Amino acid sequence: MNNKTRKIVMTALIASLTCVATMVIKIPSHNGYINLGDSIVLIAGWMLSASYGFLAAGLGSALADLLAGYITYAPATFIIKGLMALIAFYGFKLINKKLGTLSSRIISGILAEFIMITGYFVFDGCLYGFIPTIATIPASCVQGAAGLIVGVILIKIFEKSKISLD
Repeated sequence: MNNKTRKIVMTALIASLTCVATMVIKIPSHNGYINLGDSIVLIAGWMLSASYGFLAAGLGSALADLLAGYITYAPATFIIKGLMALIAFYGFKLINKKLGTLSSRIISGILAEFIMITGYFVFDGCLYGFIPTIATIPASCVQGAAGLIVGVILIKIFEKSKISLD
């Protein structure tokens, strides 16, 4: 399999995993549900290139919204989750040499999750008003924390198992 085909297949695999991780464990919250899809979104950013990570994270997450009946959220989710993968990718690349792998993953993951919390706050605020949307922030923080913890654990397992997506 040539390199471009391999990248496309790996991107599709991560998009599928993102969709499944988003849909399998769902805890209802104010405006949707808390899920573990963010862990795979972060992995997309850490293991794929910037463009392929953006596509895998965005497409997989938006597909989960479509399949779960949150059609209104799908376009925003595509952008927000894609941006999360970009932040995870570039954040990790920029600080890895200075702080080391684990610290770089945690910091880039926190920055990516901040994008998720902010992105959904702005989107929900436009839909429902910003004052009522404040109530969604704690659930988004819980989702972000869970995604970061699970993402870091999974990437460590992948590294120890010598699993590579490039």
